[in-house]
Amino acid sequence: MLEITLSVRGLVEFILRSGSIDNRIHQAPTDAMQEGGRIHRMIQKSMGPDYHAEVPLKYVHSTENYDLVIEGRADGILDKYYGQEDAYDPQASFVLTSSSNTQDGPMTPSLRSTQNCTLPLIDEIKGTYRDLSKMKEPVDVHLAQAKVYAAIYARQVHCPGIKVRMSYCNIDTEEMKYFDFSYSYEEIKAWFDDLIKKYLKWSDFEYEWGISRTMSIKAVQFPFPYRDGQKDLAAGVYRTIIHGKKLFLEAPTGTGKTITTVFPTVKAIGEGKASKIFYLTAKTITRTVAEEAFDTLRSGQNLRFKTVTITAKDKICFLDEKERNCNPEACPYAKGHYDRVNDAIYDLLTNEDSFDREKITEYAEKHQVCPFEMSLDMSLWADGVICDYNYVFDPFVYLRRFFAEGRKNDYVFLVDETHNLLDRGRDMYSAFLRKESFLELKNTIKEFHPQIAGHLEKCNKAMLEMKRACDGCSKLSTIDSLINPLNRLAGIISEYLEDHSEGPCRDEILEFYFDVSRFLTIYDLVDDHYEMFSEFSEDGSFLVRLFCADPSRNLAECMARGRSSILFSATLLPIQYYKKLLGGTEEDFEIYAKSVFDPSSLGVYLGVDVTSKYSERSPQQYYNIASYIDSVVRARSGNYLIFFPSHQFLEDVLEIYEEEFLDEEDTEILVQRDYMSEEAREAFLERFSTGNNMDLSKVIHMDLEVVEDKNVIGFCVMGGIFSEGIDLKYDSLIGVVVVGTGIPLVCNEREILREYFETKGYDGFDYAYRFPGMNKVLQAAGRVIRTEDDRGVVTLLDNRFTQASYKSLFPREWKGYKTVTTKTVKNEILQFWSERKGD
Repeated sequence: MLEITLSVRGLVEFILRSGSIDNRIHQAPTDAMQEGGRIHRMIQKSMGPDYHAEVPLKYVHSTENYDLVIEGRADGILDKYYGQEDAYDPQASFVLTSSSNTQDGPMTPSLRSTQNCTLPLIDEIKGTYRDLSKMKEPVDVHLAQAKVYAAIYARQVHCPGIKVRMSYCNIDTEEMKYFDFSYSYEEIKAWFDDLIKKYLKWSDFEYEWGISRTMSIKAVQFPFPYRDGQKDLAAGVYRTIIHGKKLFLEAPTGTGKTITTVFPTVKAIGEGKASKIFYLTAKTITRTVAEEAFDTLRSGQNLRFKTVTITAKDKICFLDEKERNCNPEACPYAKGHYDRVNDAIYDLLTNEDSFDREKITEYAEKHQVCPFEMSLDMSLWADGVICDYNYVFDPFVYLRRFFAEGRKNDYVFLVDETHNLLDRGRDMYSAFLRKESFLELKNTIKEFHPQIAGHLEKCNKAMLEMKRACDGCSKLSTIDSLINPLNRLAGIISEYLEDHSEGPCRDEILEFYFDVSRFLTIYDLVDDHYEMFSEFSEDGSFLVRLFCADPSRNLAECMARGRSSILFSATLLPIQYYKKLLGGTEEDFEIYAKSVFDPSSLGVYLGVDVTSKYSERSPQQYYNIASYIDSVVRARSGNYLIFFPSHQFLEDVLEIYEEEFLDEEDTEILVQRDYMSEEAREAFLERFSTGNNMDLSKVIHMDLEVVEDKNVIGFCVMGGIFSEGIDLKYDSLIGVVVVGTGIPLVCNEREILREYFETKGYDGFDYAYRFPGMNKVLQAAGRVIRTEDDRGVVTLLDNRFTQASYKSLFPREWKGYKTVTTKTVKNEILQFWSERKGD
């Protein structure tokens, strides 16, 4: 008989939720779960030998087609709980010292001989930061969770009734408060049966959908003719999933890495080897590529497979930015959201298979619910979840409904553009505090909140001592002098937020509280993968930083929540560097996929008489670089992207290019600005579309003049929005010029990174500068050849590219590179194009 399994918590939180989304209600910080676990263990150990902790309970509701299995662990059970009112078992000897319905303060069990006994007791323990003296009743879903355990246990032992206790413990003070309830067997059974009945329409759907999905998967074939090596690549992905390992896959452009990873993973689900796909991306545009892959299998292969795309809250919210506020007074979609959302979910679930941004907003508008929260709920019912890295890896954003309990599940993580995960991982697991923020908040709130202001001053004094000891940038071996007052401050602010949903400066206090909570949470993770240091920022502010130099442990722990991870990118060189820092082990697999494109389709040229070294930058160097750009463009008219190491370098070369080389009759310049809206980015890229055709409204927005058959040259920044993730095929782009080796600017963080890896026995310069820089170069160069029909040139302008340390990082397809100078580059590229006139 097929089983559909659901946790007790999942059941009650899904069926019994009601009311509004309200961000004014204080949420416990992210470390509450770990602290809550400590509280559980402390209470459980104090309860004596007759108290059974962490008791697994399971109830099976059998239908005609499947078994619905409800399971979980009761925090504590007293098999025979003895009190004063009911004679139940004369052999009893255990009693709690108080028998009132609600109790404050410490409670300790004691043993005594008695003839009076009551029914079994189910104990549900919750750690909280709330002021317990102000709690008048337990949280509804907490009590419901305990009642489910009580109903299951009562059925198992056939007792005439059962007691439920909600035990709340303040995490800061360890103060206790109890709420006691008694239920007859018939009462608790009827309540639980009704709960199951309400869930059956959902489990019925899950059963029927699972059959339909599995049958369709078995019939699905790879949707395209296999390219050279592509079948072996798909087989490698499937084997990795079967063995429950990680695969680090360098897949050059053209290998079809998205469909080649999605297809075998879908097949693994059809074989029962996995239950859900998480397709993880760093940028919105790659989410679209993933959606297209699933749509291809659905439309061309009749695959039945539900996918949801999770869009950031600020991008999908119905309200304007100024009006955006997740509370029922400000947002009609937040008001009563939980009363309507299950109907919205069922409507979308039974009518669509692709829950993309457009469908989410359509159904959310129809049912008047929050589109972001609805998208998170749809992930529970989707077979594939397309989302940002954050939702799996970030300790403050991750999808708790899947990963909070830390259990290993049979999920598969497909990590696209994996090279981005390294710096993103460092950011997710790092934190900092700014001394001046403590003073600013103190001065803002001291009139209204003198107690909080006093604790802010204590933290400020601790940071002042650290500031006096800092010589510009100082490594720190301990920060206990700051952590202790920070913990006290966090407790005081937490108590205030619990008690006040509104009040003067509440928003400022809440935002500051998040920063402090983040810092304290990250501090608990600090180990030998971290460096702690203080520094002065460019504006003179004093900062204390917890820097995750090596995120491998944290990332590996996240991936361990699933069955298998496939980490892939077109640029993953050197692969051992990424494998080490992204949590790989010697047992995990690695593949360098062969490019399917003819290497002769790409001309690679190294400019040896220029450099981007900071110490050698000069007007003459800028002129030489501008001359290179002119020679490349004049060798063949078309569309080009020029990548620079910084906006300032770009401006310096652009000025000379426009003065000395630009012919406005036949060439149009586009420039990437520091900030560009989505509309501006789209307009920029559309100028590179085949034939230079684009929407005239966007031309007006960008203040561009449309002239057919012009050269279009985009001046961009390496590592920016146009250096990866964009797909300019055919003659949309025929050449890229990369100025410089892409190495990051020297700064405190990079120098600490260099020193950190040197102490570990690695080449610190490689790890902190060269490898990250070359990845930017490879990404930028990868914009040129996107299809088998593409032809193009890549010109790398920096004499350092001729060094062995850089050439060793070139992909195999670049083995035919040529060195050029400002005098020879035009003829070399002319020859490249003349040899391909018939292509």
